[in-house]
Amino acid sequence: MAFSLSDAELQEIYSFALDLGRRAGRILMDGVERRTGEASGRDEKRDVAGEEKMNAVDIVTQTDLDVEAFVLKEITERFPSHKFIGEETYSSGSSREYLITDEPTWCVDPLDGTVNYTHLFPMFCVSIAFILNGIPVVGIIYQPVLDTTYSALVGYGAWQDDGHHTKSRKSLPLVNNPKQVLPPNAPKGCIFSCEWGKDRRDTEGGNMWRKVNSFVNMAAEIGGRGGKGGMVHGVRSLGSATLDLAYVAAGSFDIWWEGGCWEWDVAAGICILREAGGLITTAHPPPNPETDPIEEVRLGSRLYLAIRPAGDSDTETGQQAQERVVRETWKRVQKLDYSRPGA
Repeated sequence: MAFSLSDAELQEIYSFALDLGRRAGRILMDGVERRTGEASGRDEKRDVAGEEKMNAVDIVTQTDLDVEAFVLKEITERFPSHKFIGEETYSSGSSREYLITDEPTWCVDPLDGTVNYTHLFPMFCVSIAFILNGIPVVGIIYQPVLDTTYSALVGYGAWQDDGHHTKSRKSLPLVNNPKQVLPPNAPKGCIFSCEWGKDRRDTEGGNMWRKVNSFVNMAAEIGGRGGKGGMVHGVRSLGSATLDLAYVAAGSFDIWWEGGCWEWDVAAGICILREAGGLITTAHPPPNPETDPIEEVRLGSRLYLAIRPAGDSDTETGQQAQERVVRETWKRVQKLDYSRPGA
């Protein structure tokens, strides 16, 4: 069954989500201030079992839960008929077999970049997406330390707001705007973004080994690694898949390749990237990278390859250039095993 909402309803949802992301980010910053207050000797204690002060990890965990509870409450009160999936509430369940349906659904990561947040490295964010008929149609990513919001409403483009959104609004892509052409010999000359992931098993042929081999293939000199060398300009790992996608949409990264992400990690970013003019498909290289079709990725597949917005050149359109870079990336990366448990 297909669901539809009016343009006015979608505009209302977008405005609500934009404000909600900023308010949720304030809770994250409250947690930062509590921790830095403890570090500086101020009396910022919180009682646990009457007397025991929470340590840094406790505060991070509680803040994560607090943000999701706040977002869920706000959404439920405003849109009681909509479904909700959040990282914390979903992770506490007994199954990971969930697949987003066609129903109007909010998909939320209250804190993406938890390790960064724990170490007070500023690459963490709140991610809020609204999904209709299985497609993210509203995406909000708020990075509170930098007070920066990335957002999109389907059909209306993608934006970066520095400070309150009424004060500063810039269309995405930001860095390569107007859209610049992708390098003719890409991935050479590109910034390649990827994450180490949580699967750190030191098993030959396992995901970590395959990722490392892929990273080296992309970075090695042209002709190296048995012809797989891509000589990318640089390899970046932000520690947040959500922000990786935002930076691709902004044009700061050219390529993002990742496996193991859940819906809440990517839903908002996919909406923003598509509205900015980027392409996203599967990270899984097909049997024939040169000729197999490049299909839009299905939300929930856990394997993603994103290419930044690209302009037309004298010899190819921006989309043709994006597809070329997809195929060149497929030739250099290895297959990852991130199937959905129970699927």
